Amino acid sequence: MTTTTRRKVGIAGAIVGAASAGVAAAALAKRYAVGRIRLRPDTEASEPFGELRGRERTLVTSDGVALHVEIDGPEDAPLTIVFCHGYCLNLESWHYQRKDLRENYRIVLWDQRSHGRSQRAGADDSTIDRLGEDLAEVIEQFVPGPCVLVGHSMGGMTIMALADRYPALFGEKIRAVALLATSAGKLAELTLGLPAMVSKVVHKVAPSTVSMLGKRGALVDRTRNVGSDIAFLITRYMGFGDSKNISPTVVDFAESMIRATPTEVFADFYPALMNHDKLSALHVLDTVPTAIVVGERDWLTPPDHSKAIAAALPKAQLTEVPDTSHLIQLERPGVVNDALRDLVKRVEL
Repeated sequence: MTTTTRRKVGIAGAIVGAASAGVAAAALAKRYAVGRIRLRPDTEASEPFGELRGRERTLVTSDGVALHVEIDGPEDAPLTIVFCHGYCLNLESWHYQRKDLRENYRIVLWDQRSHGRSQRAGADDSTIDRLGEDLAEVIEQFVPGPCVLVGHSMGGMTIMALADRYPALFGEKIRAVALLATSAGKLAELTLGLPAMVSKVVHKVAPSTVSMLGKRGALVDRTRNVGSDIAFLITRYMGFGDSKNISPTVVDFAESMIRATPTEVFADFYPALMNHDKLSALHVLDTVPTAIVVGERDWLTPPDHSKAIAAALPKAQLTEVPDTSHLIQLERPGVVNDALRDLVKRVEL
């Protein structure tokens, strides 16, 4: 081996060694971060997440998609509360609200199409308007009397789509609405807590990247469990911000719902969320009591989006919760439960 060859091999070895050391250091840092979080006191460690059960039903929609529905609480209650969950979650995300309200109210929870235990729909039928149609059919089938609608994130958009298509339902049938951490539009302008230039680049490449992931969804899904620690940290950051008090068990629970949502579903609904615009339909909600609740540190649907909704609804009550991020119903269940109880009291028969 010549001196030049030995030098090249040495340089290559140094580069590989440095890269390996960098990867090892990153992995160690990740494990250290996750380990520190998991070692904190966990008041929710024994909480029975995913174990609450109701009367299970199936609704086949007008376009042939089977939706999983659960009915809880007393069947003869005069008022029904219908819960609409968010993007990449499922009906279990309402764990604390269901637990708090099921004794006194009739509860209807459902997995939006392609989420949870509901049937997968094609990309062309993965739209916010179609979700509004689904909600109309859920109400027609499973809500015999007056009701209150509660929507988180994409679930709030579902309610807006319902208002746009069926305004006559609001008043006699739908007596009140709660919108949690949601938006009436312009989600494509979000910064996600990133510097402006970085955010602009992210939004530019996101559509093609998400589309590519969707086309390789099966492969991506097979590798998602490999990065469980990374997924834990991402869920904690995006869903719960920099909260120091969030339970690791709650983060694991949220991450398990997200991980259970196929990558293709994530990709199918992404354009619908980015193109969502129902500001013109919000006036329908002003005919009923409306509660708007958002976390002060929500990076996915920032407070400005809730404030825009409140500006279009002069009679609505806006609550901005300090030190709270996007998964507000899991991070601050007591605040959300109190807001729902106050809302229900305003319309109780």
